[in-house]
Amino acid sequence: MNKLADKVQQALVKAIDNDDLVLPTLPEVALNIRQAAENPDISISHLSKVIGRDTALSARLIKVVNSPLLRATQEVTNLHTAITRLGTNYSSNLAIGLVMEQIFHARSEVVEQKMRDVWRRSLEVAGVSYALCRSHSQLKPDQAALGGLVHQIGVLPILTYAEDHYQLLSDPVSLNHVIDSIHPLLGDKLLSVWDFPEMLAKLPGQYLNLERDSARLDYIDIVQAAVLYCHRGTDHPLADVPVADIPSIIKLRIDPNSETLRAQLDEARSMFY
Repeated sequence: MNKLADKVQQALVKAIDNDDLVLPTLPEVALNIRQAAENPDISISHLSKVIGRDTALSARLIKVVNSPLLRATQEVTNLHTAITRLGTNYSSNLAIGLVMEQIFHARSEVVEQKMRDVWRRSLEVAGVSYALCRSHSQLKPDQAALGGLVHQIGVLPILTYAEDHYQLLSDPVSLNHVIDSIHPLLGDKLLSVWDFPEMLAKLPGQYLNLERDSARLDYIDIVQAAVLYCHRGTDHPLADVPVADIPSIIKLRIDPNSETLRAQLDEARSMFY
């Protein structure tokens, strides 16, 4: 690692350890949705009201329900029907994940573009995670999608930090070094501060460990498989990984070279756009 990256990394790790790093907060609408969803007797009407306060979010949820993966015979045109179709738990998790986009904003064009890229990749990974989970596991697809949406959440504080440190911002190689090295650590920190469920809270820190072999299939396995799939055909180092030997792929019992699977996952990539 080069000198600048090393120096920045040490400063950031120290700031994390001392709780000096300003971490982004969950958007208010996400907190309201979570609070509403924690009530076991929540009605669809009440949840519709809470989510409906954010018109962009409502439109996204309706769009997701009408995506090829979930489409029913009749098109869904309102939020109440969308939540009825998905169920309150499901709708809450997807809404909390999708509202994360509100945090991905920056003052400078360079950082804004990087944030867009991270969010776009997160949306793709979320769609593929959803499809893999739905067809190849007994786990909950909404949780898998939420895992996909937050797997790179630790990049955010680093980019915010870079905006205030021009030396880092003007050196993309160092910036990428720092992001690759510590976004997993920061991601775990953020999800724990945001009180994410335990099954997702350690996901950012572990999804890149390709030798990880949990006793049974979990959400980290699913997101890891989705990340590997989304990097296929790119110039990213993960594109060259021989996936057939990776524990998460073995546990999912999928054939990475299956044309049918490829077609299904390619369609899923745009599910949350």
